[in-house]
Amino acid sequence: MAKFRYKAVDSQGKEVMSTVEADSQGAAIEKIRAMKLTPKAIGMVKEDTPNVAATRPAAKPAKKKGGGEIKLPKFMRGGVKTKDLMIFTRQLATLVDAGLPLLRGLRVLHRQTTNETMKDALAGMLETVETGNTFSESLANYPKIFNNLYVNMVKAGEAGGVLETVLNRLAEFMEKAEKIKNKVKGAMTYPIVVLTAAVGIVVFLMLAVIPKFQQIFDDLLGGEGMPALTQFVINLSEWVQDYWLFGGAIVVALVVGIKIFKKTPMGSYLSDVIALKAPVMGDLTQKTVVARLTRTLGTLLSSGVPVLQALGIVKDTTGNQVIAKALQSVHDSVKEGEGMTAPLGASGVFPPMVVSMVEVGEETGALPEMLIRVANTYDDEVDNAVAAMTSIIEPIMIIFLAVVVGGIVIAMFMPLISIIGSIGQQGA
Repeated sequence: MAKFRYKAVDSQGKEVMSTVEADSQGAAIEKIRAMKLTPKAIGMVKEDTPNVAATRPAAKPAKKKGGGEIKLPKFMRGGVKTKDLMIFTRQLATLVDAGLPLLRGLRVLHRQTTNETMKDALAGMLETVETGNTFSESLANYPKIFNNLYVNMVKAGEAGGVLETVLNRLAEFMEKAEKIKNKVKGAMTYPIVVLTAAVGIVVFLMLAVIPKFQQIFDDLLGGEGMPALTQFVINLSEWVQDYWLFGGAIVVALVVGIKIFKKTPMGSYLSDVIALKAPVMGDLTQKTVVARLTRTLGTLLSSGVPVLQALGIVKDTTGNQVIAKALQSVHDSVKEGEGMTAPLGASGVFPPMVVSMVEVGEETGALPEMLIRVANTYDDEVDNAVAAMTSIIEPIMIIFLAVVVGGIVIAMFMPLISIIGSIGQQGA
């Protein structure tokens, strides 16, 4: 049996600190509750190590001069990617689910991780848990790695003695969120690449190719008029040659100005409104946000997080101020003892199906399950929308590139045809 140090509150609100022996953390929580105590914090104690220093991971032996790896200072290290956090969560869930004590599982992951930032965080978490603090409290010390959602779900799992279940849910949640994010990013990559290529080709033609054709036309045509399309392209080329630096400065200033404006409260809100109302992309953005929101809220509620706290977490992590404002109305409604359905419908930003499913969930007492179903439905819709958008964008981009480059080529060859024709007449 393992020994657990705990902090609890009795029926009179008095704080109690003691130890209890149990096979697992969940069993320890049950024993504490059997004593009519409410656990606030619990952590396993290693009986064979009297102090914290003895339980810390052993220092690595010094590397010989001229060999071994060079450890970068903290400010030069990268952060923890979503993929790394996802792998850590899935592995820890597997270890805890297999019956391994939490501290031992953290030590295993600390030894095998190659990310220096994560390794340092795990070393600190080990020290925090060994001193009797809860796992969620140790996670809260690293907000840049573990966000509010992560910490609160773990806290709920600890309170309910179902940490392994919550960790599995967290891993699944992150995997699905990353999958949707990658699909949307993948759909946007193709048009960005094509547009960049088109701009590069056009600038090259305007600066390097068309001026040479212009010299040829001036020599052979002797000041005669050129076709309107050719003249337009030549005029555009001259403008680019004369004002390319000024034009580039305008583009840079415009991009910087938009970014600065988006950081203001009004600009941020306006950009979120545009993101939801934009043609084609607006519908995809709405479906993506709704899928992430409902999955987050459903996962929190099914993990035992109180509904008001769950709504507050979702509001802070939604990433869209229009949706966040609507969720604040839902939060206020629930705080007053009312349901979610009315403010969701009144907001005008949630599809009718979402409102109806939430209403059914509230009436049947199965709101978490309904929210997960909504998330699964909208994940599928996002997949279909991305596939449809990709299939439409590809031919449009190809046609666009063909029209731009082909138009320039045709404009340059039109005078050549006239010149060849006049030379043929002279020869006859």
